[in-house]
Amino acid sequence: MKRSLFTLPTMGGNAMARLDALSAISDEPGRLTRLYLSAAHRRAADLVATMMRDAGCDSVVMDDLGTVIGRYEGAEPNAPALVIGSHIDTVRDAGSYDGTLGVVAGIGIVESFKAIDHRLPFAIEVMAFGDEENVRFPTNLSSSRAVAGTLPENTLDARDEDGISVRDALVAFGCNPERAFSLGRRREDVLAYVEVHIEQGPVLEARDLPVGVVTAINGASRRRVSLQGMAGHAGTVPMSMRRDALACAAEIVLAVERLGAVDPHTVATVGRLLVHPGAINVIPGGVALTLDLRGPADDIREKMVEVIETAARGIADRRGIDIIIEPFYDAAACPCDERVIIGLERSIHRLGMSPYALPSGAGHDAMAMAALCPVGMLFVRCAGGISHNPAESVTEEDVDVALRVLLEFVRDFAEGN
Repeated sequence: MKRSLFTLPTMGGNAMARLDALSAISDEPGRLTRLYLSAAHRRAADLVATMMRDAGCDSVVMDDLGTVIGRYEGAEPNAPALVIGSHIDTVRDAGSYDGTLGVVAGIGIVESFKAIDHRLPFAIEVMAFGDEENVRFPTNLSSSRAVAGTLPENTLDARDEDGISVRDALVAFGCNPERAFSLGRRREDVLAYVEVHIEQGPVLEARDLPVGVVTAINGASRRRVSLQGMAGHAGTVPMSMRRDALACAAEIVLAVERLGAVDPHTVATVGRLLVHPGAINVIPGGVALTLDLRGPADDIREKMVEVIETAARGIADRRGIDIIIEPFYDAAACPCDERVIIGLERSIHRLGMSPYALPSGAGHDAMAMAALCPVGMLFVRCAGGISHNPAESVTEEDVDVALRVLLEFVRDFAEGN
């Protein structure tokens, strides 16, 4: 392969220009909000399709869950594909790089090979998914799950807050929901899935590194906790006779913080507290709180869940508070493929940097694609670790490094196939 491919000066600049263009497409004036199957999502999908064609994809289609797929054929027709992708939907009042960076990274790789008219032993497919952010509908990763062949049967019946079903939204988007469950790819047609994504955390910045290799996407356990004490007059009930549900919750919150930090790779968060009756002069009689517990190793995470639940029950019992702990979400960790990890690390080393490995605390489309093929992820440093926020920021230099690492990875992957 011509080495001039790896001296192209504009990879980062081209990617940033594409990201800027996409960030201008929103459902709301003055801020970036692009929900799954919204009018803005459709405009973004159309723009991504144009970008794919302009970059050199031989075909561009939109499947019936709204995923835009650009294919750059291999040296032989109908060759299996290396898939590069991420999502183009956003949270409300979002930043410009979460998800879209992975899509434009794939477009940039196609553009680089097309520039020297080089064909690989496999095809490259760039996929721009939707429904990763789980904002509009009570669904999750439906676009990538459809490709992986694991779309839940009740997906089309899910409704948004306006009562619009996924089925009806797909029709309005220009899709045929009747074909939603026939989108799954054959395993033999997909070699691997690689996703470039901003870290959404502060680790790479703290270590002054532009990129890092993801080892696993954390598993997660979520619980609803209900605490019931006794409301009473704030001025007349002695401290020793109170059954204060909020004081109990406060002790549980601190226990969660302490026990979640026992293992360096686990995290534990109380993200919500609802206090009843919530009056300034009334002892809180009831509290509802949530637990979000994550880690890259399922056995360690499951042990942490057990320890935290036991501690919470002990605190409540000692304080005379009734407690109910309700599980409502458990997802296994998703380890990244060892070959992809090694390939990305080798590419980073070849570009003169030291590889750094870290887990992902957030979920990604790679979790869904893992049911279909080996997966891997490359993280890119983001300023302050800020994400899901208009302050989300990356540099052109770091994006350029990420694309060059990905390009080296694809080159090596070609030599191994």
